[in-house]
Amino acid sequence: MPPKKAAKEEKILLGRPGNNLKSGIVGLANVGKSTLFQAITKCPLGNPANYPYATIDPEESRVIVPDARYDWLCEHYKPKSRVPAHLTIYDIAGLTKGASTGAGLGNAFLSHIRAVDAIFQVVRCFDDADIIHVEGDVNPTRDLDIIAEELRIKDIEFVEKALDALVKQTKRGGQSLEMKKMKEEQAIVERVLACLQAGKDVRKGEWGNKDVEVINGLLLLTAKPVIYVVNLSEKDYVRQKNKHLPKVFKWVQENSPGDMIIPISVSYEERLSKMEEAEGKAEEEKVGAKSALGKLVTNMRKELNLGSFFTCGEDEVRQWTIRNGTKAPQAAGVIHTDFEKTFIQAVMFKYADLVDLGNEADVKAKGKVQTKGKDYVVEDGDILHFKAGAAKN
Repeated sequence: MPPKKAAKEEKILLGRPGNNLKSGIVGLANVGKSTLFQAITKCPLGNPANYPYATIDPEESRVIVPDARYDWLCEHYKPKSRVPAHLTIYDIAGLTKGASTGAGLGNAFLSHIRAVDAIFQVVRCFDDADIIHVEGDVNPTRDLDIIAEELRIKDIEFVEKALDALVKQTKRGGQSLEMKKMKEEQAIVERVLACLQAGKDVRKGEWGNKDVEVINGLLLLTAKPVIYVVNLSEKDYVRQKNKHLPKVFKWVQENSPGDMIIPISVSYEERLSKMEEAEGKAEEEKVGAKSALGKLVTNMRKELNLGSFFTCGEDEVRQWTIRNGTKAPQAAGVIHTDFEKTFIQAVMFKYADLVDLGNEADVKAKGKVQTKGKDYVVEDGDILHFKAGAAKN
């Protein structure tokens, strides 16, 4: 008998599992966070102001995810109901130097970041005498250093507390399985602490599945994915040139290699957000610069490892959000928890095949409709119909 192939271990991701993940807009005071939130959500807060801590409690809004596939399916099926995918975004109060020790709104601010799954870090790269800078002048690399240090200091505090608790337990000694597990966890937490004390963010470390399971339980600030949002003046955004940008790119390469940088003009986005859609498109053509808001949302979904499947028909076209790698029963459970428990099969075809062949009948005639079982991993863009049994009481 040939030896059985070892089952491939699925890589566990940093962060909380689930599909309803949240992103927070983070940065120093007066860098454009609340104005960006208003523009991206088209949801006036009523409290952005030219002073620190104008935002105290985090504001929340759900933002429609732009997706040409969803638009095409709605046009194709012309359904009575249309439900796009959403991304939940929080506007979080501005951070100041010393937040990790309670300065400003320090501890409240940091607890709000702990509650989100990913970070839009807004960096100010525009000069405006009418908008004060909490540190006195515009210096984006200094601001980046401040935020990185404050988040890391707070993580060190979290990890040291967790380590102290573990050491108290393991000091008792013993050979039980529980004690062995606690000692393994202690060794992992010690490595995480060493990473932070060396000035590195946890998300940039090399971690195995056992490590990640422990790290996820700590809810660390530096374990969250980050997109750097570089806020330019409208003039600099249109001409795609800014004196601070090269320094920001260099800082990210040296301190957060691989993280995404998206230049944006919050003032420009705010102006576009107040226009009707057709008027906004005309303004983009006139100015020669497109809005970057859609890019922010779609790229954050990628950073969170989120994808979509669709359910389609004359009654409704809906785009459902799932974590990439989700199997069919769990995808069915996103629609209704009973569907996961009573899952029988998924009837699936590809969006690309529907576009190519024109209608479902031809997709079926070409043998492109497939029946999938519980081990099928749903792919981004799948069009699915689930069959489930009756729920048990």
